[in-house]
Amino acid sequence: MPTMIKKFRFALMLFSVIIFTQDAFAQFKGARNIKRYNSVYKKKRKRLVRENTYTAVGLSINALNYYGDLAPFPSKASTDIDLTNPGFGITFVHRYGPRYTFVAELLMGQLEGSDAASADGTSSEGKYRKQRNASFRNPIQEITALAVFDLFQNKTDYRNRVNWTPYIFTGFTVFNHNPQAQAPVTFLDGTSNPRAGEWIDLQPLGTEGQYASLLPTDANYGIKPYSLTQVAIPFGIGARIRIGEYFDIWADMSMRFTFTDYLDDVSRNYVDLNRFKDPLTQALSYRSNEIPNVGLSTRTENVLVNGQMKSLSLVNGYGSEYATNIRGNAKQNDIYTVASIKLTYIITRLGKAKHR
Repeated sequence: MPTMIKKFRFALMLFSVIIFTQDAFAQFKGARNIKRYNSVYKKKRKRLVRENTYTAVGLSINALNYYGDLAPFPSKASTDIDLTNPGFGITFVHRYGPRYTFVAELLMGQLEGSDAASADGTSSEGKYRKQRNASFRNPIQEITALAVFDLFQNKTDYRNRVNWTPYIFTGFTVFNHNPQAQAPVTFLDGTSNPRAGEWIDLQPLGTEGQYASLLPTDANYGIKPYSLTQVAIPFGIGARIRIGEYFDIWADMSMRFTFTDYLDDVSRNYVDLNRFKDPLTQALSYRSNEIPNVGLSTRTENVLVNGQMKSLSLVNGYGSEYATNIRGNAKQNDIYTVASIKLTYIITRLGKAKHR
């Protein structure tokens, strides 16, 4: 009997150890499962955030306007709507968060300005701009990177994005430009110009003395050629409208604040015409002789044109009330605006999650 009791006690003890061991193992295994579950959940949660982002591509139609020395009035808000030019672009979009979107754009267009078409010849200041008679066109090719901030946020995926939202944006623009002007019918001495009517690149000519041998007493002494590659800071507002599941329409307006005053090839003072050896450069630097004088004061100068000295009657710069022979306003850089309508198509959508 005692032997049986001892065996029973040993069996009971062994059973307790087994039960305890199984329970401990189950708890350990459960803890590992919970840890693994939390890890998977975190990964899924991160993946869901990534899945809420998307990429889109699109095309844009744009309208470009210019603000500068050849605007109708000496104001940053002055432009000639009649000289609006079209532009076309390609757009890349990547949405990063509920409110934030990165937009990259490649745009081509043209700017245009004309004293004859825009200047108010009746105002006290506008008549001098009219007599200046400068004009230009400038083809623009730009690459722009924008940070777009939506006013209405979207925390879900592209399928549940808001129907519309206003937005604001800013960024960085790099652009190439090349101001041009039509060659006049005659040179300053009245002789025929064989390139009459041809669009001439102005930067290589240096119409404000950039390539001339100027003296320290000359206007614009020390002037350097301007670069045809420039940068600008864009600021703008717009609205985006959802069209179906995959398409959006964007409509916005922005101002490109440049760091150059030579979008129009006009910035500083007139240069002594005798400093130019090329009669075409003379004719494109000073164009007041192409239209009748509206009563502004003049001066007579002897100018060497085509190898012969001619006595020319010249208007006193950009207005006789100025102390110097002003051609433009170097204190303000030029600005151009871009009004844009874009159609974009979402090309990456949720990845593998869409097929689950």
